[in-house]
Amino acid sequence: MSVIRSAVLAVSVLGLMGSTALADGFKNCTKLDKASWKPAADAEAKAKAAGYEVRRSKVEGSCYEVYGVKEGKLYELFYSPEDLSLKKTIAK
Repeated sequence: MSVIRSAVLAVSVLGLMGSTALADGFKNCTKLDKASWKPAADAEAKAKAAGYEVRRSKVEGSCYEVYGVKEGKLYELFYSPEDLSLKKTIAK
């Protein structure tokens, strides 16, 4: 039984490490209630206006996370849904 518990623990730890490695840690853009957020399409439009080819977007915590390509590189852009200000850019 202890071998099974050890295996389950190892898989759990590896799973946590994997999710931590993928998470960028940037999730706090606003405290504004979601009902008052500007549309996600507006964040995508800002990224396009900045020269990014938008691949997709999603809500990450209280941010709009827009994935875009510029000059052959992939970027993650974090916009505040409150005023659509760019909070952080991560090159992948």
